[in-house]
Amino acid sequence: MLSDLEAATAVGPGPGDGNVDDKYTRFGRWKRIRMVAVLCYYTFLTPISSTAVFVAIPEVVAELGSTPTVVNMSNALFFVFMALGPLLWGPLAQVVGRRPVLVASSVLMTAFSAGTAAAPNLVAYFIFRMLSAFQATAILVVGSVVIGDLYAPSNRGRAISAFLAGAFIAPAVAPILGGLAVTFSTWRAIFWVITILTAICTVLVVVVVEETAPEGALPINYDKNKDKATSSSSPRQSIRKAFNPGLVLVSLVREPGLCIAAIAVSAIIWNQYSMLAPIRYVINPRFSLTEPLQASLFFLPPASGCICGAFFGGWWSDYVASGQERKHGRRVPEHRLKSSVWLMAVPLPGFTMLYGWSVRHEVGGIPLVVVALFLQGFTQMLCLPGLNTYVVEAVQDRGMSSVAVAGNYLSRFMFAAAGTAACLPAINLIGVGWFSTISGLFIVFSAGLVFLLTVNGEKWRTENTKKEGGL
Repeated sequence: MLSDLEAATAVGPGPGDGNVDDKYTRFGRWKRIRMVAVLCYYTFLTPISSTAVFVAIPEVVAELGSTPTVVNMSNALFFVFMALGPLLWGPLAQVVGRRPVLVASSVLMTAFSAGTAAAPNLVAYFIFRMLSAFQATAILVVGSVVIGDLYAPSNRGRAISAFLAGAFIAPAVAPILGGLAVTFSTWRAIFWVITILTAICTVLVVVVVEETAPEGALPINYDKNKDKATSSSSPRQSIRKAFNPGLVLVSLVREPGLCIAAIAVSAIIWNQYSMLAPIRYVINPRFSLTEPLQASLFFLPPASGCICGAFFGGWWSDYVASGQERKHGRRVPEHRLKSSVWLMAVPLPGFTMLYGWSVRHEVGGIPLVVVALFLQGFTQMLCLPGLNTYVVEAVQDRGMSSVAVAGNYLSRFMFAAAGTAACLPAINLIGVGWFSTISGLFIVFSAGLVFLLTVNGEKWRTENTKKEGGL
């Protein structure tokens, strides 16, 4: 991923970026790389907390005296609280800045991860898991906004791809680490390792990450000499307007582009987590596996696909956006969505259904399952950079990027929760083949919406900007 960051910082503003010298060159190239590298590390830790325990569910059940359904519900609730986190962290980042939110969330996540590791009973396990989840999305929401602060649109896709790579690679890698832990130790080792890693992350955030909000972007900008607000409204009014969690929901309702992007990303996230969560229960009987580590190896193909896709996804998004800029003579956020729409229409749902039906009918053996999982991970990483970057850019001119990103994560993690909770009962009821078909058709439907957005998005944004009050 470092190569993506180097490429993004080496390329200057594009012809469609306008006068961006002051805004995007406040930090030197290597300072930007260092900051984003720390953020990449942070994004890798968040999904580890969510999926490392997938292969350890039977061990958690045995020690805490519960059932697989109940413990799996804790994973679903983890995603619910991840979805609720942006309601606080997105608006808060607009009031106090990016850095304080990142520091506070990493400190709290360290503490609550330790609480999960030491949980004496099922109730404590649930509580600390939920509290950890609430902090986890701070980096995903605020980190995306930091990328928007640091990089011009012409190379922003590569930077966002590098930043978010960990968030999509980790869910597939983490169960392998969990399998190792429960094979050679206990499930508690998973969360003690996470505690140590997040503590290291906290130190790095404090030492390396600086405030990136542009001058005047926060609601209060005090003149150091006169000690008074330079905002046209009073400080209290500015804070009340910026720190409004309701704006996160309003952004999804009033902005068609943000709503469609949220649905599209949510379809991909539903597909990813509803596939990963039941792997041990689906794969073990199919191939007569008995050890947690054996089942965890089936997380390697999607992880490898995500890693490979991460090297190309950001470049692909920027390449398509630049090509559209040359064709139309200007840059608009909807241009880069064309890097995602056709991949979501055919290849991604196709690989999803190939995996489900090959397992259902026991066709192709392990090689076909591995190939389908790899291609699924690879393709989703080609789709996501365009969608994620669009969310940052669509309302950036109105200073609402953190709210827009928060709304997107609210939606995606609600669907992650639904997918995690529904997958096992649904697979038991209709089979993995039909469940994969439903997931694939959801992606096809969202691709149709994204196509409408590429056609009408600029008009919708212009109309909303003209409306009184905007967002």
